[in-house]
Amino acid sequence: MCAVSFLNTTPLVWGMLHGPQRGLFDLDFRIPAECADRVASGAADIGIVPSFELTRQDLEVIQGTGIACHGPVRSILLIASRPAAEIRTLAADSSSRTSVALARIILEQRYGAEPEVHSHPPDLEAMLRVADAALIIGDPALRIDVARGPQHVYDLGAEWVEMTGLPMVFAVWAGRKRVMTPEVAQAFRESCRYGCQHMEEIVASEARAREFPIGLVREYLTRHIVHQLGARDYQGMELFLRYARRLEQSPERRPAAV
Repeated sequence: MCAVSFLNTTPLVWGMLHGPQRGLFDLDFRIPAECADRVASGAADIGIVPSFELTRQDLEVIQGTGIACHGPVRSILLIASRPAAEIRTLAADSSSRTSVALARIILEQRYGAEPEVHSHPPDLEAMLRVADAALIIGDPALRIDVARGPQHVYDLGAEWVEMTGLPMVFAVWAGRKRVMTPEVAQAFRESCRYGCQHMEEIVASEARAREFPIGLVREYLTRHIVHQLGARDYQGMELFLRYARRLEQSPERRPAAV
């Protein structure tokens, strides 16, 4: 089983690491795109899969648990040297395909911008030297002080919710249908429930391990990220997938590697 190494996934696997679900699954921690690739290749039966991947793979989604937001997400930031409508080039951390697709959707649908997208390591200063805007996600985004600097900062969770009125689902547990028994799905939901019930343990442990301020970790995991998903979350995910499928039909605009 492939799990993502970002802070926001920790509550999902807490029960598998420390609770009643410990020992039920073999965990392998990767970045989101690598998790999707391992599921696609068969190297992993189940993974925390970027929701964008559901446009590419025929996967069974475990209902009730994932990674979503109902407003600002804080860990997916579009930082630009000019207003969004004027962005012509975007340097993107491509470790999450969902985030790259979300940036393109919001720029096109909300601001009328269709920038060229280039893959780039998550170094804000270097990214802004080669492009009008930078997409920073995950833990690197949490280390950025969004209140400082002259740049335009767009929280893509907030942008999506304001644009659509629906939550944004970034990733879900998903895998091949042959392994998705009711017992397996329930174990994943219970691991998430255990994590949500032991949030203060997670906050203390992850703040120490990642060298984050404890207040930042608590606010992020309890106010910005949603791990237990309901009907409106899946409505938001379906809308995102409709937009994402349109992107897949425009191969000339797919991100280029640099």
